[in-house]
Amino acid sequence: MERSKEKEKKTLVIVESPTKARTITKYLGNKYIILSSMGHIIDLPKSRLAVDIDNNFKPEYITVRGRAKILNDLKKKAAAASRVLLATDPDREGEAISWHLFNALSEKNPNIRRIEFHEITESAIHEAINNPRDIDTSLVNAQQARRILDRLVGYHISPILWKKVKKGLSAGRVQSVALNIICEREKEIEGFEPREYWTIAAVLASHRRLFHAAFYSYRGDREYLKTREQVDEVLDHLKGKEFVVKSVTKKERKRRPLPPYITSKLQQDAANRLGFTSSKTMMIAQQLYEGVDLTGEGPVGLITYMRTDSTRVSPAAMNSLRSYISEKYPAEFLPESPNAYANKKGAQDAHEAIRPTDVIRDPEVIKKDLSSDQYKLYKLIWKRFVSSQMTPELSQATTVSLEAGECEFRAAGSIVLFEGFTAVDRDDKTKKETLPDLQEGDRPEVKEFLPEQHFTTPPPRYNDASLVKFLEESGIGRPSTYAPTINTLIKRYYAVRHGKQLVPTVLGRIVNDIMAGFFSHLISIDFTSDMEAKLDLIEESKSEWVSMLKDFYLPFKDAIDHAEEHIEEMKGVLDEDTDLLCEKCGRPMKKKLGRFGFFLACSGFPECRNARPIPLGKCPVESCGGEVVKRSSKKGRPFFACSNYPACTFITRDQPSEKECPHCGSVLFMKKKKHEGETLFCLREGCGYKIDILDQ
Repeated sequence: MERSKEKEKKTLVIVESPTKARTITKYLGNKYIILSSMGHIIDLPKSRLAVDIDNNFKPEYITVRGRAKILNDLKKKAAAASRVLLATDPDREGEAISWHLFNALSEKNPNIRRIEFHEITESAIHEAINNPRDIDTSLVNAQQARRILDRLVGYHISPILWKKVKKGLSAGRVQSVALNIICEREKEIEGFEPREYWTIAAVLASHRRLFHAAFYSYRGDREYLKTREQVDEVLDHLKGKEFVVKSVTKKERKRRPLPPYITSKLQQDAANRLGFTSSKTMMIAQQLYEGVDLTGEGPVGLITYMRTDSTRVSPAAMNSLRSYISEKYPAEFLPESPNAYANKKGAQDAHEAIRPTDVIRDPEVIKKDLSSDQYKLYKLIWKRFVSSQMTPELSQATTVSLEAGECEFRAAGSIVLFEGFTAVDRDDKTKKETLPDLQEGDRPEVKEFLPEQHFTTPPPRYNDASLVKFLEESGIGRPSTYAPTINTLIKRYYAVRHGKQLVPTVLGRIVNDIMAGFFSHLISIDFTSDMEAKLDLIEESKSEWVSMLKDFYLPFKDAIDHAEEHIEEMKGVLDEDTDLLCEKCGRPMKKKLGRFGFFLACSGFPECRNARPIPLGKCPVESCGGEVVKRSSKKGRPFFACSNYPACTFITRDQPSEKECPHCGSVLFMKKKKHEGETLFCLREGCGYKIDILDQ
């Protein structure tokens, strides 16, 4: 009878999210119960350090506030189950969640194992269930070391910033390095002195076709064109001179496909090609990984795990992809053997690259079941994966050298001989410029010269894509940290987005100056990269986590003590007097900095608590008379509206500028469109003023 009851017991499978649980349920029968822990269920408390430094950095874990009911339900289900399988994500955080669950549930059911899969498909789920393992303590120790390390940094430096500058500020191990990178770039831009230079394009004709040749050198000097006078000298020299083709060089070039995506490269491409922020990319990728409802199939995991720095592809997926290519394309598009890609130094090869779980699911076929953003990101991943195992593009590059007096001009062109992998991703094809069939000794006709003045430009500000690229190449952070790091900088108002650019705020620069002055080692790229390498050694069981923390803490504590004593008081340094008066008590209003940026507050605080957004310019609604102010939605998304709302319903997400419309006096707004650049425009009805922002 007891054995019969035991057989009736079900297996409890625990994952992090309800969506993931729903997708897995489809693949497992009624002998399984799949529940979600809703992420971390046990963690360090938020209100205090909770690390016993004198006792080998022993952490004090508690049940996360609001998760006690979830944990109690899991305990009840575990007690009634035949066994418990912990199926959290296959990374450090997932392993830590499983470890905490193991410790919390083992008294209710000792038969607890860990299972791991990198894609939510039926075969992957059953493979994992058939091969359970123990908790990987080295992986847990690496996560625990990182968590405690970040806690030590944040909970020691943040109170100093609160005391000396402003409440609500924070510092972080990776966050502060990223802020420093953004601030240093801003200093480069501010200190940049542009240099003048010129180019000359010769418009030539041969074989009834026009083509352009660019100035290359004058009397052997390739950098001759620095002033208008030098341009005029060259143009005078060219008067009446014939252009003669000196040489024609043709070379065949191969452009090889890129590997399937790793996390950082996906974030970069999604930013550059789709305009997604890093956090948006990861949110949508999570949806695609955990499962999307497809017509006739129900919830389906469409991509493999999205936090990875490995380009590896499983043999089964590789075979499936090669079969797909051979069916869809002629034989010459499939290489004889699979294309191999090397991982970057320090990559964790436990995960596969980000790829479709089934290459048969063409993005166009399942488009109707996806949101617009899901479709765009899935299409990006699918095309990259398919193209990665195709043959190279073959092109012929032609370089023509032409002489005219003592000047040399050069023209370049290219034609595609075989499109190869670009047949899959035609959006990614590089534009090819063709030339007439020129031969050595040819004398093309001169149509005109096009001189153009230029100035050297400062290095560009970082955006999501370029910052992620820099962090990755510098060995700072891991795939899971890039998006949260940028999010934190925006959330703390240390940086703001101007279009796609990340610009440090006054507050961000003050915090960075403090960090650079008192914790320079902590924001050093080499130091941060070295810490990541040490965490990897712990994960590989090659280093011990407590000793690593001890080595870090002693010099860090000395720096903390020095900072507490020597950082000058800066409270109120960001406040500014204004000419505006409080409409409630008549006292002057002050410009102050809050969580979401600057605002106006009455100088009579706390007796008068009046506060309002800073006016950014006249409302475009002619009959209104109000001011445009910045507001935030319930989800924290910024928008701009009239101060007289709801009486005036003006609202926009376009960014106001600091300029007024020269026609009607309303504030001008900025808009940046792909291929059109930035423009300033007026939103007042009937005005229509618009001008390219570069002309201002």
